[in-house]
Amino acid sequence: MQHTVQNIVTLCGVGLHSGAETVLRIKPAVVSSGVVFVRVDVSGKNNVVPARWDRVVDTRLCTVVGNEDGVTVGTIEHLMAALAACGVDNAVIELDGPEVPIMDGSSEPFIDAILDAGLSVQTAARRAIKILKEVSVRDGDKIAVLTPGIGSRYSIEIDFSHPEIGRQSAEIDMFSGDFIGKIAEARTFGFLHEVNALRAMGLALGGSLDNAIVLDTDSVMNPEGLRCSNEFARHKVLDAVGDLYIAGGPIVGQFKASKPGHNMNNLVLRELFSRPDSWAYVDLYMDHVPETGVGIAVNSFVVSSVKSAIGAV
Repeated sequence: MQHTVQNIVTLCGVGLHSGAETVLRIKPAVVSSGVVFVRVDVSGKNNVVPARWDRVVDTRLCTVVGNEDGVTVGTIEHLMAALAACGVDNAVIELDGPEVPIMDGSSEPFIDAILDAGLSVQTAARRAIKILKEVSVRDGDKIAVLTPGIGSRYSIEIDFSHPEIGRQSAEIDMFSGDFIGKIAEARTFGFLHEVNALRAMGLALGGSLDNAIVLDTDSVMNPEGLRCSNEFARHKVLDAVGDLYIAGGPIVGQFKASKPGHNMNNLVLRELFSRPDSWAYVDLYMDHVPETGVGIAVNSFVVSSVKSAIGAV
C-alpha cells in the first residue's frame, strides 16, 4: 500500500553546491499525490516543483528539477533514495533555499529522520513502473540499461584510474529491504582538483570532509577513511535509486549501468517513457517487515489499465 510520513520531519544543513544553510521539512501528503518540493523562500511566482523525471533541468553536478517559472531545487537524489528505501510514496517537501541539504553526503540521515517520524499507511496500492522490454542509452563508454525482471534490482560498475577506487561494482534489490544496511551510508565523493576548480567558479561552496569523500592524487583525505571498501560504487547505486525514483514509483525490473551519472540515469528514464510498449503501470501490494526495519515483501502485481498521461507520474 501507499505510505506517507506520519509526522513532520525537520532537518537542517548546508547545500553542497550553494553553501546555503537550509531548513527542510517533509510533510504528510494525500494519496497518489507523489513527491513535490515547495520553495517557501520564493514568492510572487509558482514555488511548487514536482519531483518528476520530466522536470529535470540539470544533471551536471547533481539532479536538479524545475518548474515553468524557473524555480528549481537541486541535489535531490540522496533524499529521493531515502524516500524510496523507506517506501514513502507521497510527501510535501518544504525548503527555504535552492538545494536539499547535503547532511553527511549519504542517505542515512534522511532515513533515520523518516523512520523516527514514522510512516502512515494509505488507502491505495502503490503504483510501480514495470519494465516490459529492454531500453538503453549510451554515451561513449557509459551505458545505462533497463530490462524486465523480478524485483527491483540495481547493478552498477565504475572504473576510475585513481588507486583508491579502480574498478568496483555494487548491486542491490530494493524489494529485499537491505538498502539501509548495504547502501544508505555510502557518501558522495569528489577529487580535490575538481573541488578547487568548482569553488573558483562559485560552486561546491558547502563541500567539506564532513559531507563528502575527497581524494587527492593518490589517497582519501578524510581522516576516518572509507565506510566500506567499495563505498564509491555503493554511492553510485544510491544515486541511481534516487534518480530513478522520480519515475513516479518503484521500478519493477533491473537497472544496469557502467560508469553511470545523473545524466545517464535521467536519459534512460526519458528513453523508457518515449517507448509506450516498453513499460506499464502496475499496482504493487507490499507489507513492511518489522524485523528488518523497512524491508518489504511483494505480494502481487496487478497490471493497471491507467497508462495515460506520463506527465501525471
